Amino acid sequence: MAETTYTVKGMSCGHCASSVTEEVGGIAGVSAVNVDVASGKVTVTSESPLDVQAVDAAVTEAGYQLVS
Repeated sequence: MAETTYTVKGMSCGHCASSVTEEVGGIAGVSAVNVDVASGKVTVTSESPLDVQAVDAAVTEAGYQLVS
């Protein structure tokens, strides 16, 4: 298992967290997504390390921006 924390810009509410959780959770191999709206941190648990471009694409699809 791999756990990685990303910073996402633009989230402000529970709906934001749900959108990001749904999109990032759809990436192959992801088993859990934990979003902390207040800090902008998204912690992803997956079978193996994820391609950051896949995470970026999922966050963008949800309407937010991954901060590198």
